[in-house]
Amino acid sequence: MNAAFNIPAPAAGQIRSATSIRWAALCEAGVVVALLAGIEAERQSRLTRDFPALLRDCQPWQRDLATRSIDDLAAIMETGLAALLAINARGTDCRAAAQALWQEYTASRSAMLALLPPIGVLGPLRSA
Repeated sequence: MNAAFNIPAPAAGQIRSATSIRWAALCEAGVVVALLAGIEAERQSRLTRDFPALLRDCQPWQRDLATRSIDDLAAIMETGLAALLAINARGTDCRAAAQALWQEYTASRSAMLALLPPIGVLGPLRSA
């Protein structure tokens, strides 16, 4: 519990849900950055789309690292996208800055996807 604001800690299911929402928002922000960069946005892969659900099959340290990485990337994207939109609103070319943010986004996304366990054609390996 957070003593300063008296906010109860979220349950495990709520954390997964928050991760899913933040991940989806990051993917949408990536599309906007790609458009500002003049790059055709990539079609979202199944792995990218299912990332929050696939995190359940990861070790706890991997889930924690992914959650912190999502938070870090969200902070970068939020400030970067706000700056890009402000530049664009002034009528100034923001493609170079947007391309730099796009590269940061794709590198971070790839690093997070690399945390997932190997997935076969039939989906993640399950044990009985």
